[in-house]
Amino acid sequence: MNIPEIALPAAPDAQREFRAWLVHLAAERRLSALSVEAYGRDVRFFLGFLQEHLGGPPSLADLEALQPRDIRAFLARRRSEGLSSRSVMRALAAARSFARFLERQGRGSASALAAVRAPKIARSLPKPVPASAARQIVDAETRAGDAREPWILARDAAVLSLLYGCGLRIAEALSLTRAEVPLAGRPLTVTGKGGKTRQVPVIPAVADAVTAYLDTCPWTLKPDGPLFVGAKGGPLSPRIVQRAMQEMRGALGLPETATPHALRHSFATHLLARGGDLRSIQELLGHASLSTTQIYTEVDAARLIAVHAATHPRARSA
Repeated sequence: MNIPEIALPAAPDAQREFRAWLVHLAAERRLSALSVEAYGRDVRFFLGFLQEHLGGPPSLADLEALQPRDIRAFLARRRSEGLSSRSVMRALAAARSFARFLERQGRGSASALAAVRAPKIARSLPKPVPASAARQIVDAETRAGDAREPWILARDAAVLSLLYGCGLRIAEALSLTRAEVPLAGRPLTVTGKGGKTRQVPVIPAVADAVTAYLDTCPWTLKPDGPLFVGAKGGPLSPRIVQRAMQEMRGALGLPETATPHALRHSFATHLLARGGDLRSIQELLGHASLSTTQIYTEVDAARLIAVHAATHPRARSA
């Protein structure tokens, strides 16, 4: 990964290690470019705060001399700037990652970062789309009468079908090439976060949706080029998929939580409700840890409780 030269509020030795850390994140930890950018942005904010807090560009010696009170002051500053607990926690995690890198390289230890407790975050459950609505969303016929060209409607339906039918993220679906076209009965190889690959089955409905798009697409798609293209033949932007989902949300009367990513949540929740086991769902979603997938058991339990409360004669007050 090419790390661009960026002005950094730090002494030269800290600047060198910062750039080496970014290379480490990209090359060894295999984080995506967006993740590396986010980590780097958070640490730049941290170093900028220290420059003001300490009265000069922080050096590696300054980082090693930090006290817990300095870290708490940084977290308080970020909160005063309107950051949520989740964003504050992410900023602390990025700074800790940089500190661990320095320690492994023998360039000092910022133990104060480990001594400060991360802010608590209220755990929110994924909000899946009801199965009936999900089927309508991925059906191109739902858009009948839309003023847009038929091939664009078919394209949007195909992308959304991959999110719901295969549990893909938007980035994973849009990174597919023409040569990787999903075919029924053949596992689809997906490259997820951190460059990790997994295989997911392709159900006939998803393959049919992609075929319908290819049959109507007016552009010649190169084997190594993107499978899904925009109106002018270039790579399809995630924003276009989000906009299509937004329009469907309005047409079907769904809440704002019905986003493209909610279709991935729906994929997992509906599989679990039909008897799918957690380990298999974990592999299909590409989760590194089973604990990440287990949250869907809470979603299904919450749904069952809601159904019970709404329908059981003794659950309702007279």
